[in-house]
Amino acid sequence: MLNKQEAIVEVTMQNAQQVLIEASMERPVLVYFWADWCEPCKVLMPLLEKLAEEFGGRFLLAKANADELGAIAGQLGVRSLPTLILMDKGQPVDGLVGAQSEQAVRDLLNKYLPAQWLEDFQRAQALLASGDSAQCQEAQLLLRSALDAGGDYRVSTLLAETLVDSGRLDEAEALLNTVALQDRQSDWQQASAKLTLKREAGKAPEVVALEAAYAEQPENIELAQQLAVALAENDHREEALMLLMALLRKDLNAGDGAVKKTFQDILAALGKGDPLAVRYQRQLYTLLY
Repeated sequence: MLNKQEAIVEVTMQNAQQVLIEASMERPVLVYFWADWCEPCKVLMPLLEKLAEEFGGRFLLAKANADELGAIAGQLGVRSLPTLILMDKGQPVDGLVGAQSEQAVRDLLNKYLPAQWLEDFQRAQALLASGDSAQCQEAQLLLRSALDAGGDYRVSTLLAETLVDSGRLDEAEALLNTVALQDRQSDWQQASAKLTLKREAGKAPEVVALEAAYAEQPENIELAQQLAVALAENDHREEALMLLMALLRKDLNAGDGAVKKTFQDILAALGKGDPLAVRYQRQLYTLLY
């Protein structure tokens, strides 16, 4: 059985059925017919191997020595070398004959490979299905990448739902509002309903009590820290960061450095690459330098 992450395989008489037919049911297979005596083949081989590694298993490069696999080459109509044949769903669908540029091969692949954003979206769906918090964070990064790469309303809706789950309600609402009316299907309705319920739930009593106490003692740094921690733990991370940043702007060493440490701890909890963390990291960097 071929590993789905495998990028390159040598075709033999024993594995031909598995590689050319079965594997192409799951992803495109680029079959490369070559021979030791073929000079253009020696130039094309490293180029194809580089592309296979770069695409990271999105297609399978199947290297077939035409001298050893003459019967298969004949069945696929190979008449000269090098020849590239693209197999999809068990059938030859396209190909190239002779020496080729890298761009020509890329163009061939891009005609049949799904868009990268769609693959990121599908990977994110699988990660979210696991329910593991670390994988959910990775899924959110994949969805942001998919959105930046031109992903459609499905990406926006799923990303908004993950933002609701992590307490980023304003971001989630803004994202849901970008979805056109005709695209607001059942998944959008579900995310929107979760957002409404989350807002109605309000803040935990502990947070409300700390907010009231801090309103009476706005100069109490220790109380401000307690409030920030409670806000962060109750999925109000942006409010926590805003509160701490206001203190740091007044005194970068507030609380003998404890405020800055709490601020950085919240950023670390958000995860590397998180847009909220990036935004507030820049603000801290501005203060430091």
